[in-house]
Amino acid sequence: MRTPDRLDNLLPEITAWRRDIHQNPELGYDVHRTAKLVADKLREFGLDEVVEGIGQTGVVGVIKGRSQQSGKTIGLRADMDALPILEASGAEWASETPGKMHACGHDGHTAMLLGAARALADSRDFDGSVVVIFQPAEEGGGGGQAMVQDGMMDRFGIDEVYGMHNMPNLPVGEFAIRPGPIMAAADEFEIIVTGMGGHAAMPHTCIDPVVISSHVVLALQSITSRGIRPIDPLVISVTTLEVEGDAFNVIPQSVKMRGTLRAFDEDVRVGAKTRLIEIAEKTAEVFNGSAQVTYRDGYPPTVNHEAQTEFVVDVARQIVGEDKVDDDRPPMMGAEDFSYMLNERPGAFIFLGNGDSANLHHPEYDFNDDAIRFGCQYWVNLVDASLPHSG
Repeated sequence: MRTPDRLDNLLPEITAWRRDIHQNPELGYDVHRTAKLVADKLREFGLDEVVEGIGQTGVVGVIKGRSQQSGKTIGLRADMDALPILEASGAEWASETPGKMHACGHDGHTAMLLGAARALADSRDFDGSVVVIFQPAEEGGGGGQAMVQDGMMDRFGIDEVYGMHNMPNLPVGEFAIRPGPIMAAADEFEIIVTGMGGHAAMPHTCIDPVVISSHVVLALQSITSRGIRPIDPLVISVTTLEVEGDAFNVIPQSVKMRGTLRAFDEDVRVGAKTRLIEIAEKTAEVFNGSAQVTYRDGYPPTVNHEAQTEFVVDVARQIVGEDKVDDDRPPMMGAEDFSYMLNERPGAFIFLGNGDSANLHHPEYDFNDDAIRFGCQYWVNLVDASLPHSG
């Protein structure tokens, strides 16, 4: 394995990139500054090919090893976008754009992959090719899907693909992963319950959508408790209720509710979706009202491939030791659009310890720069192990 000296020498520079990206957060597909920074750096590093505009604003770089006998190409992916949150971290490098911040660590992900790309381009001590993937719009925009739909996998001949995400409260210098489903599908729904409004003193002359909506909210929970097997994880959460008007003495005409449905198994997901629509419509009908359901399929489950998971567990353990890699981490109900790439190619998604930090998507969160060396070394060692050079 390559010694970490080269990466250690790069750490101050990688940290500076991370903090610059953190100060200048961009949302969704509107990551033009970040994408330009990435593309400029990759060209500066001397990559064999740098392509911009994949999946609207994604950037892809190709690094060819000294040998091409294996004919194998692996993809390494980082996400670039931030979140619409007002930062409260108090860091010197805090966001300079009010209402936008890197509250999920994508600044760290981008910087670590840039650092690894620099080290790999300098050495090229591997047999095959590495494709570094910098993705926009992970936070709800489906940038991973957009890059796949742009033909990225076939265009660059990617055989396997790997992703990494930081994890607060996992100690720095530790990794966590599991084979199979590791993150859930996350769908969104909106239900508009319509009744007949009127005077609150005469409810018998009305069809109260508030009462109907209350029954719908409670009935939806029966999908989890009675509609699926107890061993199948499913979460249905109604997160907002909006009523027309705000008078104390008026029964409104309609109520709008929104929420999410999360599952790991596709059959569970589809079955729960069907039942959600049926329960909303039929419950409203029982009370002489109506319900209109708008359902949006979100990211599919993130499912790690077994062989590739075993492979990266070995890679991580060679870096930090046997006891610092949890290879049976419980799956999480959060969603991740790296799932689209894993649906196209075998690969694995691993978590990197961020230490004692605020949780993801919290205004006080900040990526831990002490984690950078472990993330960069993971990428470099993964390439060494996947594309060994015999010369």
